[in-house]
Amino acid sequence: MIGPCKRNKEMKIAFYAPFKPLGAKNPSGDLIIAKGLVLFLESCGHIIDVQSNLRARWIYFKPWLWLFLVFDFFQCVKRLKQNPPDVWLTYHTYYKAPDLIGPWICKLLKIKYVIFQGIYSTKRKRKLKTILGFYLNRAALNSAAHVFTNKSSDLENLRRIISPDSLTYIKPGIHPNLFKKDDHMGERQKRKWGIRKDCPIILTAGMFRDDVKTKGLSWLIKCCGMLVKKKTDFHLVIAGGGKMEKELKTLAHSHIPGQHTFVGKLSREEMPGFYSSGDLFAFPGIRESLGMVYLEAQACSLPVVAFNNGGIPEVVEDKKTGFLLPVYDCKCFSDTLEILLNNSETCRRMGKNAAVHVKNHHDIDENYKKFEHILYKMVR
Repeated sequence: MIGPCKRNKEMKIAFYAPFKPLGAKNPSGDLIIAKGLVLFLESCGHIIDVQSNLRARWIYFKPWLWLFLVFDFFQCVKRLKQNPPDVWLTYHTYYKAPDLIGPWICKLLKIKYVIFQGIYSTKRKRKLKTILGFYLNRAALNSAAHVFTNKSSDLENLRRIISPDSLTYIKPGIHPNLFKKDDHMGERQKRKWGIRKDCPIILTAGMFRDDVKTKGLSWLIKCCGMLVKKKTDFHLVIAGGGKMEKELKTLAHSHIPGQHTFVGKLSREEMPGFYSSGDLFAFPGIRESLGMVYLEAQACSLPVVAFNNGGIPEVVEDKKTGFLLPVYDCKCFSDTLEILLNNSETCRRMGKNAAVHVKNHHDIDENYKKFEHILYKMVR
């Protein structure tokens, strides 16, 4: 449950997520953040009106989608003319999926245009494949009355084109009360998976797509293979699903035979029970933009082992709530896993730090109050 906000005058908010619509079937961190943002605003009494479910990923290379784009544009104009919103909110626009609807409608109808998680990267204008997306995305960013970002690296890049008074950093967050360690639930899971009670468990999770997610899981499995050679006692439990499942299972059978379990794709409601079964959470996070699983795992009192790259340092405190390690240093990664597996007291201490860290710095309701306050100021 999301805690209620202090009730203020309701706002009517037109909403669009060009990269991944709210109804998308495949889970991801982006989708979790978008839904969390909408749920927060609705819990505060605001009215969210989704304007389009068109996914704009690489849309400039997909002419068959242009008719849908034009249709949605005119439908939005017709609807918003009759019932104008207080503000238009676009979630996540960048070169692969620029917002091609919101900026133009807002300009036409004199509606304030706001972006949450805008991304700007000048290197994209140097490649033929991405140059069009770069300029379309920059046009959207320059149209915004305010841009919010939950990533400090994006904040630095956005400062090149967005004035300081129109740019705000919002810390990423979850609802910590939904992710709490439950030892009884964890023990039930271990029995269900047939893992002995005293066996240290490494947890990991990710979609088995043919991309960096699977590469990260494959790399982790190989690192765990080094633990097998050292005769380290552990069991790797992997949550997720996708077309690369067969390849990952084959790899696990080769490198960590008898010391792994694939538990399938879990719903978000099942994840607290999953986290409660483990002693630590490990996922490399190759070029991970943020990684909501790191926040969830920490909220459930698990120390994290990951790469020191992307947006991971924004949610994990190195050497306090986990270890952030050099990218692709398999020996370092394996040695760190071994240290935590062999030192249960260190594991528990870092896990406690992790839960406190998430509660104090990454409570979504607390962090989004700042976002809501700025929207109010704009509307007034």
